[in-house]
Amino acid sequence: MECGVHMKINRWILIVIAIVVVIIAISSVLFLKLGVRPSIDPGSMDDIRLPPGFTIDVYARDLGGNSLSFPGPNTAPRMLLLNDGILYVSLTRQGKVVALPDHDRDNKADETIIFIDGLNNPHGLDFSDGWFYIAEENRVFRIQDRNNDLVADRDTLEVLIDDLPTGGHFTRSIRIHNNSLYLSIGSSCNVCNEQDERRAAISRCDLDGTDCEIFARGLRNAVGIVFHPLTGEMYATENGRDMLGDDIPPDEINLVQEGTNYGWPICYGANIHDTQFDKNVYIRNPCEQPFEMPALVNLQAHSAPLGLMFYYGDSFPEQYRGDLFVAFHGSWNRKELTGYKIVTIDMNDFEVKDFATGWLKGGTVLGRPVDIIMNDEGSLFVSDDNAGKIYRIYYQNSGP
Repeated sequence: MECGVHMKINRWILIVIAIVVVIIAISSVLFLKLGVRPSIDPGSMDDIRLPPGFTIDVYARDLGGNSLSFPGPNTAPRMLLLNDGILYVSLTRQGKVVALPDHDRDNKADETIIFIDGLNNPHGLDFSDGWFYIAEENRVFRIQDRNNDLVADRDTLEVLIDDLPTGGHFTRSIRIHNNSLYLSIGSSCNVCNEQDERRAAISRCDLDGTDCEIFARGLRNAVGIVFHPLTGEMYATENGRDMLGDDIPPDEINLVQEGTNYGWPICYGANIHDTQFDKNVYIRNPCEQPFEMPALVNLQAHSAPLGLMFYYGDSFPEQYRGDLFVAFHGSWNRKELTGYKIVTIDMNDFEVKDFATGWLKGGTVLGRPVDIIMNDEGSLFVSDDNAGKIYRIYYQNSGP
């Protein structure tokens, strides 16, 4: 009897070992196929290349990282919010939002203060009229810091929307503009027909979470949302579908207008029909206007554009004024890696130029930029969810 028990135990041990071996083998094949070596050392600032006169340094570090898991869950800094000179950061997989004050104004975070924790994949952040707005995977709420100690007062917490669809693209991005709350929810899949109209769309709600309506649809995963500081128009990044090859469909920058459809899942880019997914026969091309809106700017496929920001600060050279800065998180579904950088887009001719590169060194990923915001002095803060850092990029005439 005892021998039989040992045999059963040994059999389970062998099964577990076999499963582990298979997982390791699959992971190895994936890394080899993609040409990716996850970084163990997230690199130094010497690896980052910028235009002449610009410098990058680390504002905050040790915020968690993803360097040993690629692709995989992001545990480190994602979306940024600057309020009263204090930088707030969502640590999505850690379930936290933290504050990173710089009390001595040496352009380094003095400490990491937990603003609020115990959340479900917090991502989008914004602030308006004394309220911090935070988007979790399943809900949106607002909360105050009544004691001004950089810690949220849970007694003020108000749940605004509590029935968001979960799964799939789990990040939820929000923006407050003209007394309305805008909420972006990505698709549940790579490519499919959604059952919940809030997915692959941007909704607009009152600030208390009521009277929500679809503002624009056909946006597979619009992580970055920004309103132009002069015109008030909405722009958004768009991550195109996977499994159509290395160079299609393009990722996109969209000028998002009310009541419009940007094509996903049946159209992409400059109104190209995705016939691999959509097998229906039409009398007229379903991707032509006015049925679908084309992208404003097509970007290299699989670059994964996330955060974006218009530069109207005073510290960068005049040539950058009005440019759109975009963070490319980087590819996974591509034989030759692309992304892992920050680009600028000239809004006059839509020319895309590299601004900060070097987070991809050979096949080694040193960093994955996520979000970009401008600080009070006109420099940039950039989050990196691979290295667990917040960078500060400044021009030599405006920094130390």
